[in-house]
Amino acid sequence: MIRLFGHYIQRTFVLLGLIELLLLGFSMLAAQVLRLAIEGKFDLPALGQNFLPEALIYAGIFWLSMVSLGLYQRETANDLWMTFIRLLASFALGFVLLTILIYVFRDIGIWRSALAIAIPLSLLLLLASRWIFLRISHLDTFKRRILVIGIGKNAAKIAELAKRETPSFICVGFVALTDIDPEVPEDQVYRGVNSILDLAQNEKVDEIVVAPADRRAGLPMRDLLNCKSAGIRIVEYATFFERETGKVDLDALHPSWLIFSENFAASRPQQVLKRIFDITASLLLLIFSLPVLILTAIGIKLTSPGPVFYRQERVGRDGKTFMLLKFRSMRTDAESDGVPRWAAEKDSRITPIGSFIRTTRIDEIPQIFNVLKGDMSFIGPRPERPFFVESLSMEIPYYTERHQVKPGISGWAQLNYPYGASVADAREKLSYDLYYIKNYSIFLDLIVLMQTVRVVIWPQGVR
Repeated sequence: MIRLFGHYIQRTFVLLGLIELLLLGFSMLAAQVLRLAIEGKFDLPALGQNFLPEALIYAGIFWLSMVSLGLYQRETANDLWMTFIRLLASFALGFVLLTILIYVFRDIGIWRSALAIAIPLSLLLLLASRWIFLRISHLDTFKRRILVIGIGKNAAKIAELAKRETPSFICVGFVALTDIDPEVPEDQVYRGVNSILDLAQNEKVDEIVVAPADRRAGLPMRDLLNCKSAGIRIVEYATFFERETGKVDLDALHPSWLIFSENFAASRPQQVLKRIFDITASLLLLIFSLPVLILTAIGIKLTSPGPVFYRQERVGRDGKTFMLLKFRSMRTDAESDGVPRWAAEKDSRITPIGSFIRTTRIDEIPQIFNVLKGDMSFIGPRPERPFFVESLSMEIPYYTERHQVKPGISGWAQLNYPYGASVADAREKLSYDLYYIKNYSIFLDLIVLMQTVRVVIWPQGVR
């Protein structure tokens, strides 16, 4: 894994992204060369000077479209058919963005005839790169070999992660510190180990994960120091789990983890930068979505009685409440009994146009006024209602820590987990929210912002 601005990214996907960025640029240069050669005007020295900027623009736009549609996510990259579908969608999005850019900046000299060659060539090269990636990503050569200290519940979770399709590591075994019954396969347990360093070197271990279920049993500190001196990376379980899953393990969470986390909640300079980001992103969204806002307002008014917008009390930063603004997607009598409830699948309270605007997230757009007012951020945890916050805070430890930051229109949890309608769902989403708060950076906000496009096009669990 590579850590960029606090966020973990798998090395293989970083390498894949760089290769595909180069392939996109090469496709445009090759298209320009072919076009000039057909016309008998090919001039190699002039190629870089005249067409390299256009190749970079073409590569950048189409590559960002691929990132936005989740083509560098584990579940997408491991499925060639899904990759093909999302490649087509990303190229359609890229073509639209490039067309707008060419129209606004007339000096960009990308000819339609060059695009007609570059786009099919890019698709062929990218599909070839993905086919090769699928063939080699499964090879053990590209995976870290880890040794786990512990055989309890933490070790069992690592064993489950190792069973994922194309995991980034190989677990060579688990070292027992006590005589407790193991929660991992017995045939992978090492007992009575005299030297962890000898074991690690014999198994060609790259990393040791310290994951005992109970630290009161004591850790082999001298052995671990010897391993670290020998160049073997030592990492604790909570950090390993966070790195591999993009969320925190709430069962392993303790106050010291929050206190000593370097980036838990944004610093003052980060807050100022985030506010600038929020205002800029909100104004841009308002400008580009204005026609959609007008059509949606008309549609709501024509299809169901009641106001276009609805306001609802939500909990914001530091537990302070504010009135959230959204397009109305339910009947006005949705909670006539006064009892708050989560939306259910095929909810009968949803209006005819409400189903569409909820699926496409259009109902969320008016929240940009909450962002501009300062009650919300563009990216952050989902704002919840006081009734649910009160009940969830009693059932889920550390739930109120999500209020360390402003809630957001989109967020890390919304990207990685579908709509939550239970305590179990809220607990799972909290694990992603705490990852976001702990590892916050503008870089992570940009990742969430770009990949929100994927959630809109491929909605999961929307209700």
